[in-house]
Amino acid sequence: MNIKPEEITSIIKKEIQGYTQKLDTIDSGTIVQIGDGIARVYGLNNCMEGELLEFPNGVYGMAQNLEKDNVGCVLLGDEEGIKEGDVVKTTGRVVEVPVGDEVVGRVVNPLGKPIDGKGSIKHVETRPCESPAYGVIDRQSVNQPLQTGIKAIDSMIPIGRGQRELIIGDRQTGKTAIALDTILNQKGKNVICIYVAIGQKQSTVANIVGTLTEMGAMDYSIVVSSTASDSAPLQYLAPFSGVTMAEYFMKQGKDVLIVYDDLSKHAVAYRTMSLLLRRPPGREAYPGDIFYLHSRLLERAAKLSPELGGGSITALPIVETLAGDISAYIPTNVISITDGQIFLESEAFNVGQKPAVNAGISVSRVGGSAQIKAMKQVTGTLRLELAQYRELAAFAQFGSDLDKESKRVLEKGRRLMEILKQNQYEPIDVIHQVVVFFAANEGLIDDIPVNKVLEFTNTMVKDLDIHHKDVIDELRDKKALDDDLKNKIRSSISDFKKKFNEI
Repeated sequence: MNIKPEEITSIIKKEIQGYTQKLDTIDSGTIVQIGDGIARVYGLNNCMEGELLEFPNGVYGMAQNLEKDNVGCVLLGDEEGIKEGDVVKTTGRVVEVPVGDEVVGRVVNPLGKPIDGKGSIKHVETRPCESPAYGVIDRQSVNQPLQTGIKAIDSMIPIGRGQRELIIGDRQTGKTAIALDTILNQKGKNVICIYVAIGQKQSTVANIVGTLTEMGAMDYSIVVSSTASDSAPLQYLAPFSGVTMAEYFMKQGKDVLIVYDDLSKHAVAYRTMSLLLRRPPGREAYPGDIFYLHSRLLERAAKLSPELGGGSITALPIVETLAGDISAYIPTNVISITDGQIFLESEAFNVGQKPAVNAGISVSRVGGSAQIKAMKQVTGTLRLELAQYRELAAFAQFGSDLDKESKRVLEKGRRLMEILKQNQYEPIDVIHQVVVFFAANEGLIDDIPVNKVLEFTNTMVKDLDIHHKDVIDELRDKKALDDDLKNKIRSSISDFKKKFNEI
């Protein structure tokens, strides 16, 4: 072959011009101390707060304390096999979770990995767990009800889409039951539900998932589970993962309901994590930013403005009290952040008043904005009547002779208390609730024995659905009571009452 020198020169020049050297630089450091799920790493010069770090054995960690000579990290997995001297690499991204329609119907851990045995999730998008909440300009006032299906709540403590309503009470008073009934009641209402289990027993979470599956609620639900056996960092991360998944749907203009069960255990997990990181303890050993922790979590619940699609996240945080002490540190903090609270009391629960809602302390700061007009019409004086009943019932215990009006108030109060009782996993349609309270207001149950009132009202709404469907449908369309509709409902209830008395 005769190759001229100038040809070789031109080829070499072309190669030199087209040559680009790719340098991949990885910021890495060395573990100087590890134990209790906490690692201190030396040499991570460009590490971000909250950055995802890669440890040996495929374990990831999260950077928390950026100190002068080391970085304090929490491990998001098992520390077995990781030792001092091992190399830790930065990833250049903060902790993220998969989001999207593929996650609906699944049970995942706080990192978004499936733990329900149904295979991997084919996600196309991830979002950072920590992100700023929407500002005031981007929001609109809460104006649309989120029906819980629970008579005691929908009538007196209504919840609106975009609200943050705290469920608070001692252990074993039915807090989770209220949250689950609310999730079950969203069936067919185009609401995505996310249940975040923090520090629960695995058997408890399994039972909840089983119930949601059996009732067909997993079709529109996501369960984020961080059980008591998981490390404190994973329990800390769980609610932030849940709300990140919720924000994906909210930005699409959808309505989301998220339950945090419970934030007492979340605060304990954060306290554990902070003390192990040697952050200075504050009141009751909780770190100074425990208040900010829950405020930045709950502030992400919102009702977006129409310009942003009008989607919403409704948050139902749960907090456990000790001996009904709602003025304790963590309950007080969460009460001041939320838009109201549903207080469940042990005394009512123990005497069979379920759900054990205390109407005196419970409040919704959104109020009538989260109710249909018909419900406002029939429950406007309900709180007052119950307060009068409680006061008179306490007075009547002393055996004093009561006048006719006092006896009437007592009898009506007893029947209202019976009406407010409800079985778990049996949410009631809001239109049926309106009919029940209408019957009570009109005195149509005054002659029904107290022990038969609940049976009467439950059977009544079923009968009206079958034999007076036109009246129920008219009420459902109007969502308000006029004189003509009142007469029709009164007549329908009277017809049923004759049949009930014959039984």
